Amino acid sequence: MSKKLLLLAGDYVEDYEIMVPFQALLAVGHQVHAVCPGKKAGDHVLTAIHDFEGAQTYSEKPGHRFTLNASFDEIRPQDYDALVIPGGRAPEYLRTVAGVLPLIQHFSQADKPIAAICHGAQLLAAAGIIRGKRVSAYPACAAEVELAGASYADIPVDQAVTDGRLVTAPAWPAHPAWIAQFLTVLDTRISH
Repeated sequence: MSKKLLLLAGDYVEDYEIMVPFQALLAVGHQVHAVCPGKKAGDHVLTAIHDFEGAQTYSEKPGHRFTLNASFDEIRPQDYDALVIPGGRAPEYLRTVAGVLPLIQHFSQADKPIAAICHGAQLLAAAGIIRGKRVSAYPACAAEVELAGASYADIPVDQAVTDGRLVTAPAWPAHPAWIAQFLTVLDTRISH
């Protein structure tokens, strides 16, 4: 059965972490509304490509323009079955924008599935919804995850972890595991 999903974006969201789940979730039949505070349907967010090239941290390059298909000010969280939070630099500032944390808290309080990847954990921590959970994130976010009362899951970059209805992963190389686990939590059946 098709679900109605909300994808929370912002400028300099990680390119793969917004593009790949958006397209994959549409491909399996879900409706996905991509929104950004202060922007409306038809506007775009700029993305950044983060890569692992042997430096002490990831490198960052300009990505694409990702077109939003819904308006943040017009959505009602109760109309959605689940939430998707991509990473990149967007979560760092989105957590300071009015209305964002209550939106995330709604999904947690209503026990709806949430999928967050990479720096998306910054939003989970700021919303105060991960206490007692096992949460993966980009390793640089481990301190925030633990300060928010969660157990940081130090897993390989291509793996994901599910704790109840929360699915998290360290970075975009985990897409196959992260999306597969999220589809399981969504009870999505794919026939071959």
